[in-house]
Amino acid sequence: MKVLVIGGGAREHALCRSLSQDPAVTELHCAPGNAGIAQVATVHPVDQLDGAQVTGLAERLGATLVVVGPEAPLVAGVADAVRAAGIPVFGPSGAAAQLEGSKAFAKDVMAGAGVPTARSYVCTTAAEAAEALDAFGAPYVVKDDGLAAGKGVVVTSDREAALAHAASCERVVIEEYLDGPEVSLFAITDGTTVVPLQPAQDFKRALDGDEGPNTGGMGAYSPLPWAPDGLVEEVLETVLQPTVDELRRRGTEFSGLLYAGLALTSRGTRVIEFNARFGDPETQVVLARLRTPLAAVLLASATGTLDQLEPLRWDEGAAVTVVVASEGYPAAPRTGDPIEGLTEAEADGTAFVLHAGTRAGEDGQVLSAGGRVLSVTATGADLAEARGHAYAAVDRISLKGGQHRTDIALKAATA
Repeated sequence: MKVLVIGGGAREHALCRSLSQDPAVTELHCAPGNAGIAQVATVHPVDQLDGAQVTGLAERLGATLVVVGPEAPLVAGVADAVRAAGIPVFGPSGAAAQLEGSKAFAKDVMAGAGVPTARSYVCTTAAEAAEALDAFGAPYVVKDDGLAAGKGVVVTSDREAALAHAASCERVVIEEYLDGPEVSLFAITDGTTVVPLQPAQDFKRALDGDEGPNTGGMGAYSPLPWAPDGLVEEVLETVLQPTVDELRRRGTEFSGLLYAGLALTSRGTRVIEFNARFGDPETQVVLARLRTPLAAVLLASATGTLDQLEPLRWDEGAAVTVVVASEGYPAAPRTGDPIEGLTEAEADGTAFVLHAGTRAGEDGQVLSAGGRVLSVTATGADLAEARGHAYAAVDRISLKGGQHRTDIALKAATA
């Protein structure tokens, strides 16, 4: 197989790392990639939002599978362009990706599918927003209806801050607050068959103790020892399969990665949001535990043959990812600083470093190039061991002004 991965973040590095270890993959390419991805795949410059450019590159490379990583190209219809050229592609159509591209569309699909979720209002004016906030009360949950790179959601007890966020968006979804721990559950689907992966938990707040502003995610871990028995089966039956069936009924078949963000509330499991692609940083820990070669799984989704796939195999141990972010992240991340200690971080074989926002400098040195810079990922027999390996690796890395949370997986590992 000749595989082309679209994207340039830590999620795509995780995908490329897994694909590079798959004996079935004879050539691996990534566009645009980053400094870390360049170590396991051939990288190519491309406008990842331009379906014609992506399709042209795939045709020139003779790609037998294209994997579209980020949400923005999916919503822009890049997978449609590749699919129209007759190349198998992992990722939903632009219409189906509206499940992530529009919170209002997702709520409508959930209503049609009978999927349990928070009560909500769609608001386009300040008066509507104020009325919705008062209807639900604090804490207020205000979501930008469109894509916002993981930072379009405000959860606050400050009514003025909630109104200000609503005013900054063209259209918002305001919904009731869901209590309870959060779980990320991915599923791979070909539009009919749904294959769930292992659940993970990520950490959205910038600072220890879940303080500070929302981010794209500061770390993750898997498995979840505190999750109730039968959770994956329950979510498959009540959330994932009904959503895929409803989209197919509407003529908007969804194939690719369906990501359910869940709250395990006092009244049962509820969907917080859907995403139309692998989540970041949860992908880093989920793929670290996957033992089934990845390429055949993604190709089965792209070709409608998931029902022929053998059950997925998983490592019984644990994985933890700690995100190293730039100074000033998330408000005003500083970039261009050299990163040192990357080789040392991986030296003992217990951890590996996935690049999120990096680029190669003129002298070959790796430089920071984004808010989230690295995802330091480690495995172990249990969460405590994986966590220890991850933080030991983080300690070997040097980035001026770099920041990371020190409590990723702490509660779960010490429970």
